[in-house]
Amino acid sequence: MERIFETLIYKARWLLAPIYLGLSLAVFALGIKFFQEVFHLLIGITHFAEADMVLIVLSLIDIAMVGGLLVMVMMSGYENFVSQLDIPEGEEKLSWLGKMDTSSLKAKIAASIVAISSIHLLKVFMNAENINNDKLMWYVLIHLTFVLSAFAMGALDGIGRKKAAS
Repeated sequence: MERIFETLIYKARWLLAPIYLGLSLAVFALGIKFFQEVFHLLIGITHFAEADMVLIVLSLIDIAMVGGLLVMVMMSGYENFVSQLDIPEGEEKLSWLGKMDTSSLKAKIAASIVAISSIHLLKVFMNAENINNDKLMWYVLIHLTFVLSAFAMGALDGIGRKKAAS
């Protein structure tokens, strides 16, 4: 009975596979949004002020970073929690694939969130004259919360690794 129960629990990891596949649909949706913004930039290039162009380019960078984060979570999560990706010999393989454990994935996600938040905050600052000070303060506080959380996670992970090594 115990063996059947453990086998069922182990095989239940495959319930995550459709979720990781669903993330690829989110990457596809981001791609559509990205090219919609590129089109918007190109048709209005002669009419946009420099600050407006910079805001659109920052939005493109933001979308690209979120897409990269999704790919990283999708592929590393699948490899860590479901099954190792079987990439045929001679086919291109991402250098980090198979090397990112849950701890390093967590650190990369935290760093990506801080970077995405930084770009969003820069976009907010470029439009600061149209935003009231209370909202601006909340944007900064939320960003600092992300920064401090990422730092704390990294510090705790470092402490955990030192204890494991001793």
